[in-house]
Amino acid sequence: MHLPRAFLPLRHRVFRGLWVATLASNIGLWIQNTGAGWLMTILDPDPMMVSLVQAASMLPVFLLALPAGALADIIDRRVFLICAQAWILVNALVLAVASGTDSIGPWGLLALTFAIGAGNAMNFPAWAAITPELLPKEELVGAIALNGISFNIARAVGPALGGFAIAWAGPEAAFVLNAVSFIWLIVVLLLWKPEARNRRMPPEHLVSAMRAGLRFVRATPAMHAAILRSCVFFLFSASIWGLMPLFVRQQLGLGPQAFGMMLATMGAGAVAAGFALPMARARFNRDQLVFGASLLAALGMAILAVSHHWAPAMFAMLIFGAAWISAGATLSTAAQLACPAWVRARAIAIYQLCFFGAMALGSALAGWLGGRFGVSYGLGILAAGAALSAVATMRWTLEFGGPGQGVVMVPDALPLPKPAAPAHELRTLLHENSNRVLEVVRYRINPDQREDFLAAMREVRLVRLRGGAMLWRLYEDVATPNLYAELWAVETWTEHLREHSRHTAEDLVVLARAATYQQEGTPEAARYLNVQP
Repeated sequence: MHLPRAFLPLRHRVFRGLWVATLASNIGLWIQNTGAGWLMTILDPDPMMVSLVQAASMLPVFLLALPAGALADIIDRRVFLICAQAWILVNALVLAVASGTDSIGPWGLLALTFAIGAGNAMNFPAWAAITPELLPKEELVGAIALNGISFNIARAVGPALGGFAIAWAGPEAAFVLNAVSFIWLIVVLLLWKPEARNRRMPPEHLVSAMRAGLRFVRATPAMHAAILRSCVFFLFSASIWGLMPLFVRQQLGLGPQAFGMMLATMGAGAVAAGFALPMARARFNRDQLVFGASLLAALGMAILAVSHHWAPAMFAMLIFGAAWISAGATLSTAAQLACPAWVRARAIAIYQLCFFGAMALGSALAGWLGGRFGVSYGLGILAAGAALSAVATMRWTLEFGGPGQGVVMVPDALPLPKPAAPAHELRTLLHENSNRVLEVVRYRINPDQREDFLAAMREVRLVRLRGGAMLWRLYEDVATPNLYAELWAVETWTEHLREHSRHTAEDLVVLARAATYQQEGTPEAARYLNVQP
């Protein structure tokens, strides 16, 4: 059976099973959010307390994103995901029992909502990290678009099911449905048998793993581009979430039913664009897709700014939904392709932390502009900002091969510098808890090649930092100008050994290119263990 391009990732059994199960759990979470919000209106109808329900569900993303990403990289991701789903399941059942027995107060509801949000925060980086492992690279953008479609379907269906469940049996029914939705996902994860990761060294410690993730992102220009363009896009486009209720009430003069229809129309646009995105990706590169989606989002916001009738407003929400998922899926793909497997979850966690922060800031900015200048002018200002920022950020390209993508050969004729083996009497000092290790490579180059050599070493610096270096320096001998010493330090001897497993084929080519400037043979390498006199 010939599948449309958008459905090609569903050919893979594991991805298909996880996608369907995740759709069910996403619906459950929207049912949960609906039930929690409604229950708070019963327990304490104060607007501040009701708004804290949403804050309690989102705050864990900011607090736990980086630790969650590090944990998903240093322990078995399947086990990690099973534990996260079990945590959500248990807390949902506790909330259902407490609600059904009238033994929960407003602060207890917020605490359990926060606990369920913590489970979701632990989920996000791990799910993003396993997606590239389940299917070929060329189907990744389609898989991410399908994940976006799943989220939008859940957003459309979940609140409606939650409302029916609450009307039928009270808020506790919504919490039970949420718990049940995670049972299927746990079963699918238990049945999934991923290939075991080859671990030749002890797992990283949590804090050092987090630091390594931050260093990787800081030293990876491709991640800079994905994060920058994501933050810029979501900063301005988040205005829809901040101003839509006021827009419907004040500018259109309509009620909550119209508000729900606006959001449903946006979801329909997102779903339609998600199905079309793989075909668009075949014709346009990532830079063109994000640029076009940014302009389309700006157009949708501009149409909303001048609309006083529901018809053009619905059209604006339709194209805005298409732009939202097109940009979001493309940017997420770029971020995932920029990360090798060893650091993918924590790097994606940093990416998600940045764009969630941009969305929160954008919503606040939209509220301030709407209050200061009115909803119409506020939307117009943000639409102009979205268009101008799309043009301004075009030079940060998202087009790159990604680590280990394609065939990259390290020339055999260019051996990399290799330090001497450790002395026998010092081997007992070289372990996971050793002191810092200073690594040195000395170059003797032709003075006429100085500028080219320095340009090559700028790339080497990024390789060292991505591999885990705490600091990197290049020194020139003031007595002999053609002599250079490259120095970098890592936390422990085990971190030094991990460097080699973290190098991608592209990294090795960069190091080999720098070695070609050595006048004779290969550069001299050495390692020094920090000692306390």
